[in-house]
Amino acid sequence: MSLPYNYIIQPMRDGNGDYFYGRVLELDGCQSTGETFNDAYASLLEAMEGYIEAKLQNGFEIPEPIQNSDYSGKFVIRIPKSLHFKLSVEAEKEGVSLNQYALYKLSV
Repeated sequence: MSLPYNYIIQPMRDGNGDYFYGRVLELDGCQSTGETFNDAYASLLEAMEGYIEAKLQNGFEIPEPIQNSDYSGKFVIRIPKSLHFKLSVEAEKEGVSLNQYALYKLSV
């Protein structure tokens, strides 16, 4: 429970009304809701406890938290030549490198 798991808590509005939905990224199916952010967080901690307890009782492995240090910040992607050309032209028009332009396009 004290490990640095990654979680997301977000406001929701749907047929059930307004509430907050939270989930733990590494623990598939570990999720909860609450009327406020703090309610959802507290409920999510309870859900994590039950999730981990059930996994341990049934002999299942519990995933480790994902750390930022697990990522180098670099990945390789193959794209069509036509897209490579288009992005290169757009980057040149903007006066930036292709890498900078691709980073911009990925971040918006």
